[in-house]
Amino acid sequence: MSPAVRIGAVGFGLIAVCYGFARFAFGLFLPSIDDDLGLGPTLSGMISGGAFAGYCAAIVASAALTERIGAKAVAVSAALVAGLGMVGIALAPTPVILAAAVIVAGLSTGLASPPMAAAVAAGVRPVRQDGTNTVINAGTSAGVALSGPVALGMAGQWRLAFAAFAAVAAILALAAAISLPAARGSGKPAGLPPLNTPMLRLITAAFLMGAASTAWWTFGGQLVSERLGWDVTGLGFLWICVGTGGIAGAWAGKLVARFGLNFVHCIFLVLMAVSILILDSTLATPTLVLIGGAVFGGAYVMLTGVYLIWGLRVLHDRPATGLMIGFLTIAVGQTAGAPVFGLLLTSFGAGPAVLVFATFTLLAGLFRAGCAASPHAAHENQPNRL
Repeated sequence: MSPAVRIGAVGFGLIAVCYGFARFAFGLFLPSIDDDLGLGPTLSGMISGGAFAGYCAAIVASAALTERIGAKAVAVSAALVAGLGMVGIALAPTPVILAAAVIVAGLSTGLASPPMAAAVAAGVRPVRQDGTNTVINAGTSAGVALSGPVALGMAGQWRLAFAAFAAVAAILALAAAISLPAARGSGKPAGLPPLNTPMLRLITAAFLMGAASTAWWTFGGQLVSERLGWDVTGLGFLWICVGTGGIAGAWAGKLVARFGLNFVHCIFLVLMAVSILILDSTLATPTLVLIGGAVFGGAYVMLTGVYLIWGLRVLHDRPATGLMIGFLTIAVGQTAGAPVFGLLLTSFGAGPAVLVFATFTLLAGLFRAGCAASPHAAHENQPNRL
């Protein structure tokens, strides 16, 4: 098995567990959790925002640790932290304990991505790195898509679902320990990157997109449930559509190589804005909502792939930190966006909330990548395959 396939497969699975299960499955199960623990929209937004805040701290630490101790140890730690947090969610008797467990689970997502970028940089040929990185990034969608059938099969038993997810996390920890290169760093972190113009453009665009995405990730299931009267079965199918659509993000590297970062960025921001508006459309039908979920999933993962490549090009000599900048800023946006959407929803209703957040999405398109080309730009027109 080639290094690209081995690293790509383990990274895809790790991202699926940490992002799809430990982080974003909370939104799928939120109606059932709310019924059992009585969270309410404001507290739900605060819990989700706390998870995003934990992610922010963890991804900064992960980039530094990857440069100091290497990729393998940090990746294994990510899987173990995901498992610990999901065990806590499964056992949580009160909203306070649930909030703490959700935050712990959210830490795993911050830990997972930087070591995978470093592992790819160390073990994969340059011509295949963008493709491998974006395939790994698309693991988020696989985790989200798989959480849908779990929700259907367990008929709303969210505690059992998170216990099962924790078991999968333990398996991925073992796989990472066996398969990933150590990719040891220099022994000390290289410090903060310069805040030049390309970096500031990336930060602003990623922040706005991240804030807007919480309309779906945190409140999408709740809004659809209220508007269409869907139970856990309908929401399970919706999450399958979101995750399946997100698999398209695996082609981000190839699309960027052919059409450029700015074009791909703008097209998928427009698609995300449309999907957000569907959440409160008076014309929304079950079919349109499912299509909207697939469009959102594809747009979100494609855009995270765009920010991943953007960050790696701005800091091509520090892959863990280059990835960290874009993903950290997305999470900062989500940290701010989740409680703001919850407050707008409580105070003004769903219509104004989704309109404001769709506008955030479109504003991100005003910021264009001005970074230098990839260090392997000469190869970018070649196919990006694992």
